[in-house]
Amino acid sequence: MELLLDPSVWVGLLTLVVLEIVLGIDNLIFIAILADKLPPSQRDRARVIGLSLALVMRLALLSGISWLFKLTSPLFWVGSLDFSGRDLILILGGFFLVFKGTMEMHERVEGKTHTMSGSRMYPSFWVIVTQIVVLDAVFSLDAVITAVGMVDHLPVMMAAVIIAIGIMLVASKPLTRFVSAHPTVVILCLGFLLMIGFALIAEGFGFKVPKGYLYAAIGFSVAIEALNQIARRNLRNSDTQRPMRERTAEGILRMLGKRPAATDEATDTALDTPDNVPFAVEERNMVSGVLRLADRNVHSIMTPRNDITWLNLDDDPEQIRQEISGTPHGFFPVCRGSLDNIVGIGRAKDMITDLIQHGTLNQNTLRPPIIVHEAVRILDLIETLKAARGQLVIVINEFGAVEGLVTPIDVFEAIAGDFPDEDETRDIIPAGDDKWIVDGGTDLHHFEQTLEIEGLLDDEDEYSTLAGYMLSRFGRLPEVGDKLRFRHGDHEFRFKVLELEGRRIAKVQVRRRTTDSDQQADDAEADAA
Repeated sequence: MELLLDPSVWVGLLTLVVLEIVLGIDNLIFIAILADKLPPSQRDRARVIGLSLALVMRLALLSGISWLFKLTSPLFWVGSLDFSGRDLILILGGFFLVFKGTMEMHERVEGKTHTMSGSRMYPSFWVIVTQIVVLDAVFSLDAVITAVGMVDHLPVMMAAVIIAIGIMLVASKPLTRFVSAHPTVVILCLGFLLMIGFALIAEGFGFKVPKGYLYAAIGFSVAIEALNQIARRNLRNSDTQRPMRERTAEGILRMLGKRPAATDEATDTALDTPDNVPFAVEERNMVSGVLRLADRNVHSIMTPRNDITWLNLDDDPEQIRQEISGTPHGFFPVCRGSLDNIVGIGRAKDMITDLIQHGTLNQNTLRPPIIVHEAVRILDLIETLKAARGQLVIVINEFGAVEGLVTPIDVFEAIAGDFPDEDETRDIIPAGDDKWIVDGGTDLHHFEQTLEIEGLLDDEDEYSTLAGYMLSRFGRLPEVGDKLRFRHGDHEFRFKVLELEGRRIAKVQVRRRTTDSDQQADDAEADAA
C-alpha cells in the first residue's frame, strides 16, 4: 500500500510503461512479419502465445535482478577486448537478427519466382512461435536492464512490463493486418532489422552506437514511407481501374461544372443520393462510349455474317418479295448463290417497285457495294458511312469472304446502347433480381456497361462478344448447361449456357451474387432454372 501512495512510484511506472512500449514497437513489427507466414487461422494464436511466453520470460528476467547485474562482469578477454554475458547475448542476438532479416528479405524478393501452383506451404506453428520468443528475448534485454536501472521496486517493474505486453497484444492484430497489406513496409522493417542487428553486434564488441542515431534513421524512414502510403492512397482514389478514356470523360465533366459523386470513406464506394449523382448512369455510359469508340475494332459493332439478311437473285421473285416484306430493313445485300458473291446493294422500296411492275429485280438499279477491310479503324469507317448516304457497308477479311456489315445505327448503338429492330429482341433481358438472359452475340462493351462489370475484355483479346469470351474461357465448344464464374470486386458473376445454335452460343444465363453464403441452395436453384 505504501507504494501506491508514493507519487514517485506512479511517475516511474508511467515512464517505464511508455519506455517499454517505445522499445517494443520494433519488436511488434517483426512479430507481425513472422505471424504473416502462418495460415490466417493460426496467426492470432501465434501472436498471443508468443507474446505470452515473452511476458513470462521478461518477468523471469526481472526476478533475477542480481543475475542481470552480474551479466556486465567480464567473463573472458580476447586481446584488449573483454566480453561479459550481456555482450555475448548482444552479439548472438545481433547475428540472429542479421541472419533472419537477410533470409526474410531473400524469400520475399526472390523467393516469389519459385512459387508453384496449388496450395501455399506454411511453416510449422511452433517454429514461428519459437522465433517470436527468441526475437522478443533479443529486443527485451535492453528494456529489462533499463527497467532495473530506472525503478527500485520489483513490483513496479513487473507491473510496467505486464501493461506494456498487454498493449502490444491489443495492437498486434491491426498492425499485422497493415504490414501484410503493404509489402514495402515489410521490406523497410527488414531493413530496420538488419540495422538493429548490426548495432547489437557493434555494442557487444564494445563499440557503443547511440540509440538516438538509430531512432532518427528509423523515424525518418517511417515518415518517408508514410508520405508514400498517403500519396499511393490518393492516387488509387483518383486513378481507378476504369479505362483512360472514361477517366478523361470525368475530367471533362468536372471542367464543365459537373462534380463527381461523393464517396463513403469507410467503404470507398459512391453515395447514390440524388444530390451527389448529378450525372445519370446512361449519360455516363454514352460519354464513355464516345471516348472509347476509337479503341474498338469493327468486329465489336458490326452485324456478323450469320445475322445478315440478304437476297439471292437465284430465288423466285415471290420469295424475294416475301423476304423484303418480312424484314424491316431499308437496304439489302443482293447476291447470286452465296453471300460472298455480292452483285450490289438494293433499296427495299425500289426493289418492291421492280417486282410489282416487272416481276423481277432490275440489276441496273442496284448500288455498287461499299466494301471495307476488317482491320479498318472505327473513325475511318465513320467517314466511309458518311459518304455512303445511309447505305450499309460490307466488311470482308483478307481472303475476300464477307465477315459482316455495318450501318450508321450500329455506330449509334456502340455509343448509346442496344436499339433492336422490329424482328429482333433485346440482347440483354432482365429475368429477375440479379439475373439476365443474354444473347451470345452481345457486344462485351455494352454487356459490361449494363451489368456494371469490368475485366472481361482486354486490348489484346481477339473476341468482342459474350460468346467469344466464353469460348476463350472454355477452350472448346461448350454444351448446354456448362457454367463459368467471374469475380469482380464483391460480386461473383455466373454464366450458364442455355441454348446453342449449331456451333454458336445463342443464349446465356447470367447471375450476380454478392456473398458466398447459401451457395449450395443457389446452385440448386440455378440448376433447376
